[in-house]
Amino acid sequence: MHVHRLELVDFRSYPRVEVDFEPGASVLIGPNGIGKTNLVEALGYVATLASHRVATDAPLVRTGAASGVIRCQVVHDERQLLVELELVPGKANRARLGHSPARRARDVIGALRLVMFAPEDIELVRGEPALRRRYLDELLVARQPRFAAVCGDYERVVKQRNALLRTAVLAKKSGASADLSTLEVWDAHLARYGAELLAGRLDLVAALADHVADGYAAVAGNGSAGAGMTYRSTVEDLTGEPTSDAAGLEHALSAALAQVRDSEIERGVTMVGPHRDDLLLMLAADPSAPMPVKGYASHGESWSYAVAMRLAAYRLLRAEGVEPVLVLDDVFAELDPGRRDRLARSISDATQTLVTCADEDDVPRALRGVRYEVGEGEVKRV
Repeated sequence: MHVHRLELVDFRSYPRVEVDFEPGASVLIGPNGIGKTNLVEALGYVATLASHRVATDAPLVRTGAASGVIRCQVVHDERQLLVELELVPGKANRARLGHSPARRARDVIGALRLVMFAPEDIELVRGEPALRRRYLDELLVARQPRFAAVCGDYERVVKQRNALLRTAVLAKKSGASADLSTLEVWDAHLARYGAELLAGRLDLVAALADHVADGYAAVAGNGSAGAGMTYRSTVEDLTGEPTSDAAGLEHALSAALAQVRDSEIERGVTMVGPHRDDLLLMLAADPSAPMPVKGYASHGESWSYAVAMRLAAYRLLRAEGVEPVLVLDDVFAELDPGRRDRLARSISDATQTLVTCADEDDVPRALRGVRYEVGEGEVKRV
């Protein structure tokens, strides 16, 4: 799989731009703040329907424009597919596949499989659990696009259930009694969708574990500590049931919700479920005494682990028959020369790699392919 053409209209800093790409390595060169990341951000949006930089779509539309458009021509197994997305702040986005309107924007997910390394990835290691949950869910959807619907359904149920629980808090403050007659219905929905999402995540973490360990060793070098990860479930913490099948998880979720019912009504928020889980990242010089990366790892170790997580995602998709596009957004500036070269060797046979940089000297020679100069609102192949 590779991206053949990217066209942007009123996206970020670009009134209009078209870029043709080829398989192999391509390097986008330009000063910081000129718009290199905007280009790869658009590709990431096609793959995930989300930005890795902002939480809403409004900043993606150029100031003064009513909407922004991303057109991406993808080649897979010698077949070309055009994906078009129109971003309209405050409204539902519109999508087209091969010139035909898509019923829902999420129907385009899977047309482009992409793994992006970015400076923000350090927060996968140092940041809040929500970032690691997002990492898992985006990879889960890339691996099996049907999970886009599962994630959407689960988020909708949590939102509706929280709204109902908040009415209980407000009613108590006003001295009234809340109508929670539908809470059991929402419990059933949450257990159903939550169990499916949780089963998918557990299966994914099991499949990722060896790839993360191998990726860390490849980037950090010989003699580095061993990398591992463990999924921490709020359901298992409460019930002590380490099950992984969907039916068992649905039962465990229902039991966990029953345990915290009074506390949830008191606080007005859903306290258990995949939206409260975490992915624990560990390093162990001594296998018998692993330490959490967050809080204990050095800057270099943290960066190596973050890169290993993306490298693991790439290798997992590739091992399962999907050749994703690789994007390295200003990553080499954050790595020392040894880690740069080791990462480059790890991905040197990728079908397509897009690299952004301010200084071409930061990019290992193995990845210096076709060069593009990025200026104010334009991109030129050189």
